[in-house]
Amino acid sequence: MKIMPMKEVEAFLAPVAASVGAELLEAVWNNRDRSLTLVIDAPGGVDLDLCEAFHHAADAALDELDPTYGEAYTLNCSSPGLDRPFKDARDFARHIGEKIEVHLYAPYEGAKYYEGTLTAFEDGIVVLAAQQGEKRIPFDKTSKVCLLIEV
Repeated sequence: MKIMPMKEVEAFLAPVAASVGAELLEAVWNNRDRSLTLVIDAPGGVDLDLCEAFHHAADAALDELDPTYGEAYTLNCSSPGLDRPFKDARDFARHIGEKIEVHLYAPYEGAKYYEGTLTAFEDGIVVLAAQQGEKRIPFDKTSKVCLLIEV
């Protein structure tokens, strides 16, 4: 099945998300299920009402865009979830001052895992106020960076 590049879908739907008070984080195509999942976030968080409002607005806009060139698909709308990995500078900017966890492919300065408060993301470097002091970890050395979920 031929589909439009997701970056084009994201660019097209960004103003639609803004119109309902949300930010479109990503559009994800699942070829097996023939589904398009739109992941949104908002300053106060994402609830069912916001998902529904964005779903209706995006559905109408996607009819115009036709990202599957006339083929049927299922449209899903979702929040990012608490454990969604940070993927780009926007993700880091949204979570400055929050506690995060950093998983590494290989030990960096003696450890493969750090947690602490995200203080900055500068030139591809995750700056973390950790128990061991400030850590500056290159993002390309990380296997996963996400919010720290404290139970």
